[in-house]
Amino acid sequence: MADDFRTTEVGDRYAQALFDLALETGRLDAVRADLTSLKAAWIESADLRRLATSPVISAEDQGKGLVAIAAKARFEQTTANFLGLLAQNHRARDLPHVIAGFEARYAKHAGIAAAEVVSAQALDAKQLTAIKTALNASLGKAPELTTRVDPAILGGLKIKVGSKLFDASLKTKLDQMKFALKRA
Repeated sequence: MADDFRTTEVGDRYAQALFDLALETGRLDAVRADLTSLKAAWIESADLRRLATSPVISAEDQGKGLVAIAAKARFEQTTANFLGLLAQNHRARDLPHVIAGFEARYAKHAGIAAAEVVSAQALDAKQLTAIKTALNASLGKAPELTTRVDPAILGGLKIKVGSKLFDASLKTKLDQMKFALKRA
C-alpha cells in the first residue's frame, strides 16, 4: 500500500499543476491538509481505491464519487475541483502519485524533511522523539515523520528520507545472512 505513494511522470505533472494553483491562490496549507486526509482515506478504504482504479467505473462516475467525498470531508474548493478534473481526464487511478508529488514539492517549499518510519510494531512517543532527534541532528532540519507498521520486517526499523533508505530491519539482516551463507 505504501508503495502506491511514489511519484510517476504523470502524477508529477498533475502534482506540479495543483501545487502551483494552491500556491498562487494562497491555499497551499489547506490543499496539503486535504491531500493528507485523502492519503489516509486511500490507505484505509478499499472502496475509495476501487472507485478510483476500477476500469468498470466510468470517468464521470469516478468524478462524481471523488467530488462527493471532497464535499463530505469539507475539502477546499481547489482540491474538490482538482479531483473532478483528475477523474475527467481518466487519471483518478494516479491519485496516490499526485499526492506523493505534491508532498515532495510542499516539503521542498517549506524546507521540511519528510521521513517515513516503518516498524514491526507501533512506536511510542518516547521512541518517536528519539528518532526525530537523531534525524534532526543528521539532516540539519526538523523532520516530519509518518509512521507505518509492517509486521513483515520482524523487528528493527526502516527509515526513508527522500530517496535514501536506512534499513535496520531484522528481515533484511536475516536475508543478508542467508545470502552470505549461500555464497560460502
